[in-house]
Amino acid sequence: MEKDAALRQQLIALLKGGNAHASFEDALEDFPADARGKRPHGAPHSPWEELEHLRIAQWDILEFSRDPNHRSPKFPDGYWPKAPEPPNDAAWDRSVHAFTQDMQSLCALVADESTDLYARIPHGTGQTVLREALLAADHNAYHLGQLVLLRRILGAWKSTS
Repeated sequence: MEKDAALRQQLIALLKGGNAHASFEDALEDFPADARGKRPHGAPHSPWEELEHLRIAQWDILEFSRDPNHRSPKFPDGYWPKAPEPPNDAAWDRSVHAFTQDMQSLCALVADESTDLYARIPHGTGQTVLREALLAADHNAYHLGQLVLLRRILGAWKSTS
């Protein structure tokens, strides 16, 4: 049981980020409202699009992991917002809040000792909660890196010096 607890702790740390890369909170802290909907030259997505994509994909992974009746959005269109700009500041804040809430729920699922991390998800095609947690961590790290890069290109990254 000790190894299982250690694995759960490490998965939660990986999901929360901040070890080898910026955490969600660091990537979004004081994000300037005027930069949220901008697509820098050559960039396929704006910060808003990246944020919403993170939120939608993580929500989908979480719901797939715990709800046999969950239906995923249509790929790929259902995983991206329709416009590069958030409709308003409240939409940005709701997306940040929803991502954070779903992250807490995913971490709680992983931490729950009654969750068999290795068992196949009955309504899946061989996936396990372990695989889904690793998928979420990997996907989040990639797109958080995209957000940090967009912030840097837009001149909106906070100085750490």
